[in-house]
Amino acid sequence: MDIRKLSGAVGAELTGLDLNALTDAGFSDLKAALFAHGMVVVRRQSLTPEAHIALAERFGKIDTNRFFTPVATHPMIAEVRTSPEMTRVIGGTWHTDHSYDPAPAMCSILAARELPPYGGDTLFASMTAAYEGLSEGLKSTLRSLSAVHSDGSFAQSRVGIEADASAHRAPALHPCVIAHPETGAPCLYVNGDFTENFVGWSAEESAPLLSYLYAHATRPEYSCRLRWEEGSVAIWDNRLVQHFASADYAGHGRLMHRITVEGVALEGFN
Repeated sequence: MDIRKLSGAVGAELTGLDLNALTDAGFSDLKAALFAHGMVVVRRQSLTPEAHIALAERFGKIDTNRFFTPVATHPMIAEVRTSPEMTRVIGGTWHTDHSYDPAPAMCSILAARELPPYGGDTLFASMTAAYEGLSEGLKSTLRSLSAVHSDGSFAQSRVGIEADASAHRAPALHPCVIAHPETGAPCLYVNGDFTENFVGWSAEESAPLLSYLYAHATRPEYSCRLRWEEGSVAIWDNRLVQHFASADYAGHGRLMHRITVEGVALEGFN
């Protein structure tokens, strides 16, 4: 397997892998690259739904998303579909998948199925780089704080997703700076879609600092841009990165298949 970095802070393109016939050694290398770079992409794959599921299960138990429409023949795979008439898209804001769960998602595996003739890129930002870029004073403050994460934006009407109030769960609490469960690396863990406020702070008190952190975490030097191609498969660690789907292909459709893998409860970095 060869690795080509996509930027200084996050992302790598892997070559020499066939995800339909991945060996144990190949999977070990892929997993190590994922933890080192936060997001990896493998091009020119003809990933079958069965291989998609098998790859996810090598990481852990599949976490079937309760808000997305499942693929009819393979309900463990979620459809991320944009219709041509839509001007906003699913995931069109910076966010971390499943941070609203008590044990947030470990990784997401996204396979390109139908792509627009242009646009539709996905941006990723490193939460380890974002943390390291903070002042020592703010690092210390954030290490003492936890935040409330809620799925309320899904339980209400959301672009491309049918509202389903019955899928709503109670908010989850997570440290604002987590220790990555595998590497121990410190990661900033707040995001604009699902973080509501700091524990013990009101929403109004929390808003200025959260707004600063959202802007800081997605600075260009912490980010990379993934340009999708037919056969591309991207895998990202939701503890290490945030991501953002570009809504720049109005009038065209886009279909991606996503599987999310269960994670573990997060612990703070001290």
